[in-house]
Amino acid sequence: MKASLLKRELPLYGMLIVPVILVFVYSYIPMVGFVMAFQDFVPYRQGFVYSLFHSEFVGLNVFKSLLHTPGVTSVIYNTFFISFLKIVAKLIFPLIFALLLNEITKSWFRKLATTITYLPFFLSWVVLGGILLDFFSPQDGAFNGFLKMMGIHDSTFFFGNADQFPYAVVLSDLWKEIGYNTIIFLAALTAIDPSMYEAAVIDGAGRWKQTIYLTIPSITPMIILVGILSLGNVLNAGQDQILNLYSPVVYSSGDIIDTFAFRQGIQQGQFSIATAVGLFKSLVSFTMLSIAYLLANKLTNYKVF
Repeated sequence: MKASLLKRELPLYGMLIVPVILVFVYSYIPMVGFVMAFQDFVPYRQGFVYSLFHSEFVGLNVFKSLLHTPGVTSVIYNTFFISFLKIVAKLIFPLIFALLLNEITKSWFRKLATTITYLPFFLSWVVLGGILLDFFSPQDGAFNGFLKMMGIHDSTFFFGNADQFPYAVVLSDLWKEIGYNTIIFLAALTAIDPSMYEAAVIDGAGRWKQTIYLTIPSITPMIILVGILSLGNVLNAGQDQILNLYSPVVYSSGDIIDTFAFRQGIQQGQFSIATAVGLFKSLVSFTMLSIAYLLANKLTNYKVF
């Protein structure tokens, strides 16, 4: 019995060979580089492996110097602040949008609205960043041109103002990804038994009361699940997005852990500090993700394995 089952599933195991090799090569082997966080890493001409074994081991000195690096406190604060705003925005607004779409009886309009809002999700931030910077450009952008037509001659540039930049990042990210969570909530709404709505109508409940007392309680487990799983991304404030939108003018409010590590490692050549920043982020993300899955299992009976 077991031999026949293994023979039947053998091709499936064979299909896993290539993905497992790719994950091992590109995800596990590079983890050796975490050693740089505990070294005074100096790159040599002989290559990375030679440099790794011939750099001085300094223990936790890199982390100590990192704590005294100018601006690192604001970097951590900006990361948590932007991430928290993104988590809240991508939970509340897609839910409201899904509830509104659920009330529309015309299926063709619902599909059209879902497709239009989901389309930006497939575009990279390289493309969308260029579009947003051109659209809101204070020189010849369409947004400021519209303001001039309305008699407002004071141009504004949301991505060049340190006070406005975090909120501009959150809103642009919401515009790009609102369709993703909307589809998740719409799928949860379609799973509600229609007979429950019929019973609510018989009891005299209008559309508003049906939404408050029937629809939202029915999808509450999904709302909790999406919110809890978002905690694992609490330190992922959007490296691709911010790298394509920010400038030195907004470093004080827009610089996050990922962009800080990029500048320290790639642009300034401080590989040990950049690795220490990345290791710190990985440990915090792993902790938050573990807590998120634990809460998801306790509150919604969601299990990964």
